[in-house]
Amino acid sequence: MYEEIEKMKVYMDNAATTRVDDEVFEEMKPYFTEKYGNASSLHSFGQEAHEIMEISREKIAKLINAEPKEIIFTSGGSESDNMAIKGIMWKNKDKRDHIITSKIEHPAVLRTCEFLEKHGFDITYVGVDKNGLVNPKEIEDAITDKTNLVSIMHANNEIGTIQPIEEIGKICKEKKVIFHTDAVQTVGKVPIDVKRLDVDLLSASSHKLHGPKGVGFLYVRKGLQIDALIHGGGHESGKRSGTENIPGIVGFGKACEMAMDEMEKRNKKLIMLREKLINCVLEKIPKSYLNGDKEKRLLNNAHFRFDYIEGEALLLRLDMEGIAGSTGSACSTKSLKPSHVLMALGLSPVQSHGSLRLTLSKYNTEAEVDYVLEKLPKVIMDLRSISPLNDTNIDDFPDEDINHGAGEYE
Repeated sequence: MYEEIEKMKVYMDNAATTRVDDEVFEEMKPYFTEKYGNASSLHSFGQEAHEIMEISREKIAKLINAEPKEIIFTSGGSESDNMAIKGIMWKNKDKRDHIITSKIEHPAVLRTCEFLEKHGFDITYVGVDKNGLVNPKEIEDAITDKTNLVSIMHANNEIGTIQPIEEIGKICKEKKVIFHTDAVQTVGKVPIDVKRLDVDLLSASSHKLHGPKGVGFLYVRKGLQIDALIHGGGHESGKRSGTENIPGIVGFGKACEMAMDEMEKRNKKLIMLREKLINCVLEKIPKSYLNGDKEKRLLNNAHFRFDYIEGEALLLRLDMEGIAGSTGSACSTKSLKPSHVLMALGLSPVQSHGSLRLTLSKYNTEAEVDYVLEKLPKVIMDLRSISPLNDTNIDDFPDEDINHGAGEYE
């Protein structure tokens, strides 16, 4: 069987970016070469661009149960996070200067908070449990009369743990504190209702759900005032200046529309593939562990760690087999520092370095999962045989079809 798929190319790094859907690409094409007006222009070319932009805004708003005017287009998730946090804090800096966030946020949130800290703002970083879950009670206890903003991501980009956002949202609403969530990993994957979740600000990015790179949005609850991050011609209701990326926005709108229509079918398939991948890896490979919460996790995320393995070497060997994965956040994969997320779980630097993130999309197949399950144990065995970290007898690692329960959930 496996000889037939020996040369497969398998992309399982979809938390980093996804393939643009063919239908999305076709929807975008005319807005590069035929309908290329500036949406701010008064002539018919410009008005045509403005009309399709507003149609796309409606599609995106519908996906999260927002109003179209609450959607502000940006260049992606990082800008949206910066815009949310800086925009709120600068707006109210003379009254409330305290932010609460978690230790496992995306760098776009953590670096922004560090920047504000240097400018006199007070930041509280709450911890997580061993599965990466924030305790809402800890958020509540950290809120003071100076707290202006709570920023907790909907789901972690590395380990896939989904946070109790609805519970945190209720706390923030009761305490009259603004609540922002980075939903880059969840928009289009899980149902989101901004009203039910009680979020005031929500960040998302197109290229995580089969749309183009270079476009995202920030949901800003109606009536909430924020300072602009980018100044200029006053685009996007004065909140984000700059000529709108019409082809990208059109693609984003189409991707959101398709995600909404296909969500139930996509999710059923992805959960089946994810569970097969997780269960078989833990069964086949001794001293393997699942990072993140087993139940409260993204439907496409499988994040492992392996004893006696260096993640960088593992990625290179898998790449030689045609398999693309990740050993940490896509924004910091060139860094040799251990993942701040895994360290926050209580893992040591050595344990953190032995991680592998495999993330699926609707384009992955069961044959590809089977291929990974064939190649990964052999790659692990080879790397352990030459690892200076290995303090076990490598002969104990089976050569073929390891079928005893060896892995663990943590």
